[in-house]
Amino acid sequence: MASKTFDKDTILDLTVNMVPLVIILFFVVGFALVNPFGFDSLTTGLQYGIMVGSFILLAALTYLSGKAIAGSEHTSTVYPPGQATVPGVKPLHEEHAEAEAELEEPNDGDAVEAAEGTA
Repeated sequence: MASKTFDKDTILDLTVNMVPLVIILFFVVGFALVNPFGFDSLTTGLQYGIMVGSFILLAALTYLSGKAIAGSEHTSTVYPPGQATVPGVKPLHEEHAEAEAELEEPNDGDAVEAAEGTA
């Protein structure tokens, strides 16, 4: 597993919140450059207050969600997508441990001696 907090999978999970952030930012910049409703301190202040407040709250929610997602991947059992309730499916960390164990070669001197004895 990666040591970064926001790895590729976590970023992919958070794109659901990043799209509205980009849309809100687009409207803040758009209304700052082109003012179609004129300027009135109360309505313009409310308009920007709602948009900037929504942006800040959604950005904070996105960050906290990312920390929770990344934290749960390290502390909880992680199954392949959609297979958490399927009987007989092993968690991903067990599969990774088995794959790593297969890659490691045993350093047996007995096997080398047995091979030399048959030659």
